[in-house]
Amino acid sequence: MVRPDPSVVRIGGPWRHLDVHANGIRFHVVEAERQAGADDRSKPLTDRPLVILLHGFGSFWWSWRHQLAGLTGARVVAVDLRGYGGSDKPPRGYDGWTLAGDAAGLVRALGHNTATLVGHADGGLVCWATSVLHPRVVQAIAVVSSPHPAALRASALTRRDQGQALLPSLLRYQVPIRPERLLTRDDGAELERLVRSRSSAKWQAGEDFSESIRHMRRAIQIPSAAHCALEYQRWAVRSQLRAEGRRFMSSMKRPLGVPVLHLRGEQDPYVLADPVYRTQRYAPHGRYVSIEGAGHFSHEEAPAAVNEQLRRFLNQVYG
Repeated sequence: MVRPDPSVVRIGGPWRHLDVHANGIRFHVVEAERQAGADDRSKPLTDRPLVILLHGFGSFWWSWRHQLAGLTGARVVAVDLRGYGGSDKPPRGYDGWTLAGDAAGLVRALGHNTATLVGHADGGLVCWATSVLHPRVVQAIAVVSSPHPAALRASALTRRDQGQALLPSLLRYQVPIRPERLLTRDDGAELERLVRSRSSAKWQAGEDFSESIRHMRRAIQIPSAAHCALEYQRWAVRSQLRAEGRRFMSSMKRPLGVPVLHLRGEQDPYVLADPVYRTQRYAPHGRYVSIEGAGHFSHEEAPAAVNEQLRRFLNQVYG
């Protein structure tokens, strides 16, 4: 079987594709076309607030297509995380420390001093980590089905329902080689199974789902993409048994000093309500919103509702 090359993620639309070097590697970045008025168009991009969109497991920048087209008044970019899509796929660097360095480096490489980070699932972990480890570059964070890592860990270990939802797949991914083969065989059919098991039936019945899953299944087959995606999951588990993981989790427990918005689909079967509730201990002044009718991928399943919440949040952050 001939594997697709990274060019398959350079999908056309009201955006442009860039290659940006940060933290020692090259990132594929997709920037929304400027949608402000004529006066705003004459200003440098760096005069507008920067919003960076960070995708979750098994996905790539495309998961944020509705936000790229729907958020205005800011410089909005979606990134293929380290190891995904059109970005470089180094053999290591999938730990929380390095991923936070990637996000901080991207802010500076794009010519800004600060940004609002928006992340889904694994991308949300990057938001939390960057806000703690590189607080000077983070203006605010908004996360989708991505509770604070200490809250999610506590919930998974103490509540049977959250443990049963989260741990089986995480533990299954710890063995070598076999998970990579599982994710890529039959043209990425396993990835579609995962997405279907965590999303709403309404979204699955529409053309938007079909288009999204078609692109996801191709992108996960890019050479090394499946392995790199799994390295995120492997570090999340294995680091718990190592000193570096204990140091990371200890660092995450520092008080958060930036505005926080957490969005969770009310039908999400993967991230349940308990870890979101526990997140309030670490971000007590954050806003916690349930998205009606959506599952784990609410930014794709209910983009109008999510975009409205994000616009309100950005207006509050930037006045």
